[in-house]
Amino acid sequence: MTDAPERPKVATMFDVARVAGVSHQTVSRVLNDLPGVRPSTRVRVEAAMSELRYTPSPAARTLASRRSQTIGLITAGRPDYGPSNAALGFNEAARAAGYTVTQVSMREVDTESLRSAVAMMVRHNVSAIVLISGEREVIGAIGSIDLEVPLVSLASERVDGMHRVAINQFEGGRIAVEHLIGLGHRRIRHVTGLQDAMDAGERERAWRETLTAHGFPVSGPEIGDWSSESGYVAGVALAEEWRRETERFTAVFASNDQMALGLLHAFRDAGIRVPDDVSVVSVDDIPEAAHFAPPLTTLWQDFDGLGRDIMATVLDVLGDEEHAPDRTTRVPELVVRASTAPPPA
Repeated sequence: MTDAPERPKVATMFDVARVAGVSHQTVSRVLNDLPGVRPSTRVRVEAAMSELRYTPSPAARTLASRRSQTIGLITAGRPDYGPSNAALGFNEAARAAGYTVTQVSMREVDTESLRSAVAMMVRHNVSAIVLISGEREVIGAIGSIDLEVPLVSLASERVDGMHRVAINQFEGGRIAVEHLIGLGHRRIRHVTGLQDAMDAGERERAWRETLTAHGFPVSGPEIGDWSSESGYVAGVALAEEWRRETERFTAVFASNDQMALGLLHAFRDAGIRVPDDVSVVSVDDIPEAAHFAPPLTTLWQDFDGLGRDIMATVLDVLGDEEHAPDRTTRVPELVVRASTAPPPA
């Protein structure tokens, strides 16, 4: 018995994009004869399609020719404060620009569920898709789907072949740690967010690199998951360490306000005074942060502005996808309250 001959691989839009040296969204624009593609780029894409004998889906081309003033929005992962408010800001910006938004939200994400969401949006003739998810796994999953429309993602780390918008989380983390250093702190611990979260990774990287640049010790971090409960668990572990160490840490940088709330609770239970014994700084400036005990020093993030950035990038991509700029220069602003002070003598 002989093995059946292996079927030749059918070229995909991603193959064409790789050979032409462009994004798969640019290939889609060429296929559907949409504006915003330079003539030289169009020639490269058409040559790549010919070389690979690429055959596009007739149904997808028909749908693409009937695009509406609608944008698809996929929110994936935990409905935490930052992504939820970024989605709200984007919805408002889209309406102000005259677009309607078709939205799909999913807590648990896999490639097939994303593929189904994308297919539904293509059936609704969306002009573009926006992805709001801070998790690398989600970004990787949607990157494997052969999209027929442009994609813009909210991603604080660089993603090859994908237009992205972000607040500069690294710079925000650096500002938070420099604030503590400016007060005189030298031993600064960190409670990080989800390990797969890009924002958490950038803030942790800023914490490490800023301490290292000053020649200060780096220990940890404690691992959280964005929730107040995980902040409390991290706070219990840090409180036990604080009691037994001779050279104690004097400050903690928490990766979001919800974990900082749990951290403050754990320190209060352990008899550690904030900021007299340990200072705490965080990220997000949720509305309740000013009413924590003590009121929380934190980084305010302009989520309305972020939503406008996402919509502006979508419009740029629809106009000239090849040269649409990423918008990643917004920086969080430090809001100083009573949870930070100079370290004890």
